[in-house]
Amino acid sequence: MKYLNLIITLVILLFATQNCGVYSFTGGNVGDAKTIRVDFFQNNAPIIEPGLSQKFTQSLQDLFLRQTNLNLVKNNADLHFQGEIVDFRINPMTATAEQRAAQNRLTISVRVRFTNRLVENDNFEKTYSHYYDYGATQQLTGSILDSATNEIFERITRDIFNDSVAKW
Repeated sequence: MKYLNLIITLVILLFATQNCGVYSFTGGNVGDAKTIRVDFFQNNAPIIEPGLSQKFTQSLQDLFLRQTNLNLVKNNADLHFQGEIVDFRINPMTATAEQRAAQNRLTISVRVRFTNRLVENDNFEKTYSHYYDYGATQQLTGSILDSATNEIFERITRDIFNDSVAKW
């Protein structure tokens, strides 16, 4: 009787997982896509931060490779991302009684062109932007810059992922 229950349970699980198809538990639905191409995102912002282009491009590639079963290719990809970093800006956010900045905000904007070779209605061009606030007494270098860009890129790449394959 135990073996019969076990066999029935396994058969039910087998059929239940067959219905999932290409759905991923991470929220990405890549359909019939098998390959992805992420072009280098050139830094065309008025302020150039060295290494920013490479860091963003790598962040976007890593997210898709971690969250989907797509293969990264250099040509003829089913899903193709291209674009550029269009803004890198630091603005004072709050002031002290002495009329000095108490907090600054780093904002980065990235323009993305997404092409889905298999489903052309999914194609889009959109600008994504996010910010990171830090104390005015801190210099935007070293670990503070790393933390800022990591957080900003995490949010921007997640938004790109959601718009392109998660459809949220």
